[in-house]
Parts: sequence; C-alpha cells; structure tokens
Amino acid sequence: QSDDEGVKKAVEEFGVKYTSVEAQKKEDYEPNLQALIDGGSDLTLAIGFQLADAVTNVAKNNQDSKLCIIDSVVEADNVMSVTFKQEEGSFLMGVIAGLTTKTNKVGFIGGMVIPSVQNFGYGFAMGVAYANANLGTNVEIADYLYNGTFDDVAGGKAQAGGMYDKGIDIIFVAAGGVGNGVIAEGKERAEAGKDVHVIGVDVDQYEDGLLSDGSSVILTSAIKRIDNAAYTKIDEVVKGTFEGGKVITMNAQNDGIGLPEKNPNLSTETQEKVDQVLAQIKTEEIIAPATADALESYLSEVGYDASTINYK
Repeated sequence: QSDDEGVKKAVEEFGVKYTSVEAQKKEDYEPNLQALIDGGSDLTLAIGFQLADAVTNVAKNNQDSKLCIIDSVVEADNVMSVTFKQEEGSFLMGVIAGLTTKTNKVGFIGGMVIPSVQNFGYGFAMGVAYANANLGTNVEIADYLYNGTFDDVAGGKAQAGGMYDKGIDIIFVAAGGVGNGVIAEGKERAEAGKDVHVIGVDVDQYEDGLLSDGSSVILTSAIKRIDNAAYTKIDEVVKGTFEGGKVITMNAQNDGIGLPEKNPNLSTETQEKVDQVLAQIKTEEIIAPATADALESYLSEVGYDASTINYK
C-alpha cells in the first residue's frame, strides 16, 4: 500500500508509466519480476524480504536491468536495497503505550520470527522500559508473542483475545495479515464498551480500526516511509543518478520512520513527550536496540524484569 502511494506520486510528478503485479503465492515472485522486466520496466521494485531470492535470481539473469528491493538486502551490482530501522519507530510505540495504558499492561504480537519483526519487538520493549525509567510510568509487558506467519488472521484474533482477557489494554502488532485479526478483536471489544486499543504498523491504520461512533481502536501506528523510498528511487532513475549495489537505510534522521501526521487518540501531553523522544532518537541521544543482547543489556541497566518477555 505504502509503496503504491509513493509510485503514484512519482507517476503524477514525472509522468512515468506504472504497472503493478500482486503475487498470489511465492512461486509467482520470480516470473512476475521477469515479466515486468520483459515488458520494458526501467526500474522494477520488489517489496518485502520474501522476494529476496527471486530478486537475486532475476538480477543475475538481467544484468542490464535496474531493480530495487525494499525491506531486505540483495548483493548485486544492479540492485539497490532499502532497509529500515524499524526498532526506532517501535521504540516510540513503546513509549506511547507506556504513557497511554490505563491497566499498566501492554502486549506485543509479531508475525514470523525474522530479524525485521524481532526488531519491532526489541524497540517496543525498550520504549516501554524507557518510559518507566524516564517518564514516570510503571508498565508491564504482560505478553510478548509471535504468530509464526503473516497471514493467520484467525490466529491473530485469538492471540489478541487472550491478551485482552489478561487485562492488557494496548497491543502493538507487527504481523501483516495477522494484524487484521488483532484489529478485528480490538474493534469487537471496543464496540462492547471495553477501553482497548491496537497500535498499527508500517502505514497509518487508523481507518482500519474505525468504530460505529466514528472513533478508532487504532491508538497510533509505527510508520515506515516505504512510499518515500519508492518515490526517491524512481526520482533517481529519472535523473540518471540511480546506483545499484548500494544499501540505503531509512531511519528517524532521514524521516524514514515516525508517526502519522495526525494522531487523534493521543493526548497533547503524550504527543509532546513522544515528539521530544523522536528528536532525541534523531540526534542519537537515544539509541534503540537492533539485537536481543542490546535489549537485554538496556533492560538490565534500567532494572526492568525481562523474565516474561520472549524477546529471543
């Protein structure tokens, strides 16, 4: 979705032609990419780590073609790779959850146990612990789970139900389609009068959580500016400055991660505090963890009991 928005912006500004193909199964990845190249694509964008092998093969077989993979790294002279420091965005979500929870219990649901998803969890846990140590909160990460997939909607709904039953009132989910189940469970509970929320991921999911009264169960979302990444790479191709073989990291400093422009469910005080934390991340006064060891070290440093957090 985010990539599509970025490409469409480039279409409007540069007049480029745009063809999008959505794979129905992993076996579609390589033939889809090859078909786009055969159709004359000047830049072929592949979105998501699961396309890495397909991009590797297609790049090798089409060395005169330009490709860009987003959210993974492929080492090839004709491929530009774009990665994100998602742990910085999820750190902000942990701070927000800590400042907003009314039960002092929050939870995390990840999709597959892979580095990019684990980083979401590391950052979230550190953000909660940071708020406890520096912003006067006393919040427990009462559940920290992985679903193991990105498409188990029913499983996500069940996992969210279990968390809410434990008294958790805010769940951060980084799990693709699994998140749809989490949001569905949150909406049902909210419609029944329960004060619960979900924190979305990658794009602003506020509208996904809309309730019958016009409010939303989505507290806020950890934004990854995939749209900016796609737009910039097209701009480089148009200008003739695109360079394959590079790895570009999108982070807080270059506005690659952050919050939605509008956050109706956040209080003014919370928004101000989070903006201050974001500024500190940009100046590297705060560094979010990218490894389990870094998280463990920080939790130990601030005296947070991590015995219930399955962060490894």
